[in-house]
Amino acid sequence: MTRTFAVIFGVALVAVLAFTYVMTQGRQDGGKFDPCRSAKVAGGSDQIGGPFTLVSETGETVTSEDVLSQPSLIYFGYTFCPDVCPLDVARNAEAVELLEEQGIEVQPVFITVDPKRDTPEVLAEWTDYMHPRMIGLTGSDAQVKAASQAYRTYFKAQPAAEGDEFYLVDHSTFTYLTLPEHGFVEFFRREMTAEDMAARTQCFIENS
Repeated sequence: MTRTFAVIFGVALVAVLAFTYVMTQGRQDGGKFDPCRSAKVAGGSDQIGGPFTLVSETGETVTSEDVLSQPSLIYFGYTFCPDVCPLDVARNAEAVELLEEQGIEVQPVFITVDPKRDTPEVLAEWTDYMHPRMIGLTGSDAQVKAASQAYRTYFKAQPAAEGDEFYLVDHSTFTYLTLPEHGFVEFFRREMTAEDMAARTQCFIENS
């Protein structure tokens, strides 16, 4: 009886130790970015991001692997946006420049939610004005929708009269940070300053 109890106890102890090890390792891997975070994603960060195929501002078809080969700040908006997008994207560009001063290169990415008007040519002119290294991406309605869904963003064009090119597009305003080995790791709200965004981005990169 004593021997049986010892065997059961030993097996249970091994199971507990194994479970503790796995859980501890998981917490260590998943928690290394905790000091850098400004927000939490319900269900975990793996709920956001994923592969996409779009068209670059040079007219080439590209994939997320082609574009996100280095730390990247991604924003979904449109060039005809009268106020929010220019301010947000200029803030992102400033954060990228602050990081460059620290010797850290981050890729600014702009994905349009208005592919009807944002042709590669329009995007090229707009992104070049915002930042010389900013990549502009457009595509078919289906391609843009798929990329937006991958990052859980929202957009909807407002009704316009037939033939009227002057319409607004409602859209979410988060900026997404991705790292090559980790994918999506953080999102930044529009009220965050360029300085804070740069500091948090640097933290993620240094802890990756």
